[in-house]
Amino acid sequence: MAGRLDGKVAVITGGCSGIGLGTVELFVAEGARVIAADIQDEKGAMLERRFPDTVRYIHCDVTKEDQVAAAIALAKSAFGGLDILFNNAGHGGCPTGIEEMDIPAWDDTYAVLLRAPAIGMHYAVPLMLERGGGSIINTASIAGLQAGFGPICYSTMKSAVIHLSRTAAAELSPQKIRVNAICPGLIATSIFGASVGLPREVADQMAARVAEVGPKIQPIPKAGLPEDIAKAVLFLASDDSVFVTGTHLVVDGGITIGGRQSWDKKAPSPLLAAMGMTPEEAEALRLAAKAAKA
Repeated sequence: MAGRLDGKVAVITGGCSGIGLGTVELFVAEGARVIAADIQDEKGAMLERRFPDTVRYIHCDVTKEDQVAAAIALAKSAFGGLDILFNNAGHGGCPTGIEEMDIPAWDDTYAVLLRAPAIGMHYAVPLMLERGGGSIINTASIAGLQAGFGPICYSTMKSAVIHLSRTAAAELSPQKIRVNAICPGLIATSIFGASVGLPREVADQMAARVAEVGPKIQPIPKAGLPEDIAKAVLFLASDDSVFVTGTHLVVDGGITIGGRQSWDKKAPSPLLAAMGMTPEEAEALRLAAKAAKA
């Protein structure tokens, strides 16, 4: 069902690699014209060459208000308006915990992951009102839902993105602007390596490792790829989700369903461990009880 974004104009931050790039490619295939905002100028130039009539690149450091404003304004000057904003730019953030807190790194993480989406929405709303409404999607994370999927700073900011999306949806829904968040799971990009402080070139290599290991540690036995998130973003951006706002869509291969024992019959049960029993002992007792009732 191609053409779900025919006539739509989108701004995608972090649009030159990973999830952002996958979304740019899918949006173009679905009929949208796209502003790809990023700091990777060489990759941005390549995108424009690939899609000369439908993609414009702009250098945009999302911590700089004027550069975010310029990216939003380019949607109107280049393509006539704005219908969709995907606040996707991000990084792994400060890798240290509370005890070793690097205050400037926390401030930078806040600027990229939370302040930037708010600024993007601020500048996008007037243009969307000119078009009679629009859709805003903010990249959060499963790290914003529960502990254990990222450093504390990253996780805190992503949790705030979810609530930012909810409260903005409440404010903007009367104006026909929908706001939702998307929570990716283990997606094969460089962000996981970067989140633990690895150099960029090493973090890029870790993306392949995530693709290899992911299927083994989540209920759905496949690697999470940028296109998996792009397809979910397409749903939230298109009229298919016209009745959806103020929520977060988890796209994680089921990894947040529960502990491994909830989906892997071979995994040890913490309940049995608490009772000091092995699975074999529990099964023997079950069969004995069944036999006694016969």
